[in-house]
Amino acid sequence: MISEAQFQNELNLIIQNGIREDIGPGDYSSLACIPDTAQGSAKLLVKDTGIIAGVAFAQMIFENVDPTLQVEVFIQDGTPVKHGDIVFHVSGSSQSILKAERLVLNSMQRMSAIATKTNSYVQLLEGTKTKILDTRKTTPGFRACEKWAVKIGGGENHRFALYDMVMLKDNHNDFAGGITNAINKTKAFLKHHNLDLKIIVEARNLAEIEEILQNDGVHRILIDNFNFEDTKKAVALIGNRCQTESSGNINEKTIRQYAECGVDYISSGALTHSVYNMDLSLKAF
Repeated sequence: MISEAQFQNELNLIIQNGIREDIGPGDYSSLACIPDTAQGSAKLLVKDTGIIAGVAFAQMIFENVDPTLQVEVFIQDGTPVKHGDIVFHVSGSSQSILKAERLVLNSMQRMSAIATKTNSYVQLLEGTKTKILDTRKTTPGFRACEKWAVKIGGGENHRFALYDMVMLKDNHNDFAGGITNAINKTKAFLKHHNLDLKIIVEARNLAEIEEILQNDGVHRILIDNFNFEDTKKAVALIGNRCQTESSGNINEKTIRQYAECGVDYISSGALTHSVYNMDLSLKAF
């Protein structure tokens, strides 16, 4: 993953773009009927069950919209919540609260859904050595928040983007003239450009795993779309020579069995691309 400073910058960009997109030249609904001197308070109300996420991000949004807004948090990120729970109060300028409302809700609803799904996968893996990873199958422009939500839910982040890890997938290997060519070219490229990046190589079958193992410098082998038996064979073949990761159409019904094959990681795009937003609302009181 990228550095903490880079990650914070990504979060700031999300906030800036979200405010630009939603407020534009002004929140005319509020400007038209609420005096700019009006003060008010609102509560973040949970209308669902799951794992809450995005509380800290909401605080960042409120701070960006209006530094004078005061937020009192009752439930922290990563906490199980139920219908009727109140996560926080926000107080201050009524216009400012309304400016921030939709960006806060959109962000928290999606982040909470991702954290909830991730946590359900983490529970299914309990007792195994396998950890759940996210992927790059994220919402454009919102990746940092979605990967943050995975962490809140108990999962781990894969690479952030194309630039912080090398992942040689089937198309790379085919375009490069084969797995060995792709690995050798990659190592030469990294050395020439003085880049310290880990290399993951995807395998489509056991023969490709054997070829990968003939090359030094591979950090992890991606065991992609293997059945259970072949996954066990792949793990045994790889041994301790590098890390192992299973991927490809793994769901709630199959994740435990893949973990029991002995892989170090399971990656799932479903954590971020197949979730339903948690029902939350911001209510004046």
